[in-house]
Amino acid sequence: MVKSKMVNRNARQRAVASLFVFILALTSACVISGQQPQPVDPCSVRFSVTIPQLELQKLVDGFTRPVYLTHAGDGSGRLFVVEQAGIIQIIRNGQTLATPFLDIRDRVESGGEKGLLSVAFHPKYKENGRFFVNYTARKEGVLKSVIAEYRVSSHPDVADRTERVILEIEQPFANHNGGLNKFGPDGFLYIGLGDGGAAGDPLNNAQSLDTLLGKILRIDIEKEPYAIPQGNPFVGRANAQGEIWAYGLRNPWRFSFDRCNGRLFAGDVGQNRLEEIDLIEKGKNYGWRIMEGSQCFDPPTLCNTLGLELPIAEYDHSLGCSVTGGYVYRGTQFPALIGHYLFGDYCSGRIWSLVQESSGKWTMRQLIDSPFSISSFGEDEQGELYVVHYGGAIYRVTAK
Repeated sequence: MVKSKMVNRNARQRAVASLFVFILALTSACVISGQQPQPVDPCSVRFSVTIPQLELQKLVDGFTRPVYLTHAGDGSGRLFVVEQAGIIQIIRNGQTLATPFLDIRDRVESGGEKGLLSVAFHPKYKENGRFFVNYTARKEGVLKSVIAEYRVSSHPDVADRTERVILEIEQPFANHNGGLNKFGPDGFLYIGLGDGGAAGDPLNNAQSLDTLLGKILRIDIEKEPYAIPQGNPFVGRANAQGEIWAYGLRNPWRFSFDRCNGRLFAGDVGQNRLEEIDLIEKGKNYGWRIMEGSQCFDPPTLCNTLGLELPIAEYDHSLGCSVTGGYVYRGTQFPALIGHYLFGDYCSGRIWSLVQESSGKWTMRQLIDSPFSISSFGEDEQGELYVVHYGGAIYRVTAK
């Protein structure tokens, strides 16, 4: 009798063990078959027919004429907001710190399109504390764009006001200052400069290689005051400035690098008819003032387009009047938008996505129709996106 119970108990134990193995195998099969959520690859490109419904959620307000937002790449999670008058503020955990990170209002000439326009943190900021600002100043009666270096102080949330001027560019007029500093994946500093202003580029600066105006520059800031990289396209060419990376631009107010493949996208603000997005490449001529977008400008008809790069996207002034370049989305919240370039318009508040399909064609779709004056887009360390409203608030791009 005892032996019979032991046999029955052993049989039950074997049956339970077999059932456990079966369940474990079934669970493993479900994971392998893809029924479990898979990690999102932020460096993929999704060609999705269904685009998520997005909206803008206020993160924080109380700023005065904010024009730019970025992060320091130091793992702190802080966001830095540039105010046009000459102040950089810090947002930490959704709150603006009481003390500004940097205040150089006494050095900045602000108003209209002038002011403190951007900040770029060194790729090794966590180790060296270096960052670079772009602002306008009047020196000895002459308006100039100033590229200058600062460093963080012993307090991580406060900068040292000691300035090292790297580059100054005279501005013939008060508008079209460009104003963006951005480090590329190659470690060099890229600088956006408008054509010098007025209307119609009266000095033809954008097409002239002997001036830095109407260009995107590339410089090496590891030398003092700076060095020109030997790979720049016009190094050693007569009557050309070696700092130039690309030209034929009217006012490349905002541009950015795709953090996965390094492609450089720029929003170039138009004149009377068209706003454009350009894919910026070494040594290329983007057409202004010969062309505005894909259309002849000067002359208005039968212009010679040989050697000119057309925009990858454009829109007319029924949809807005001043393009604000954005970012290629490389976050994880919206997998269907990964690889899409998001940009907007300052005047209309519209936000679009732009993606290159496998055929090479670029497709543009409207995502949001906002009431905001979009002065800039921002990106955090995780690749999630923000919108800067010139009226004083920062908004997070979220799902409806």
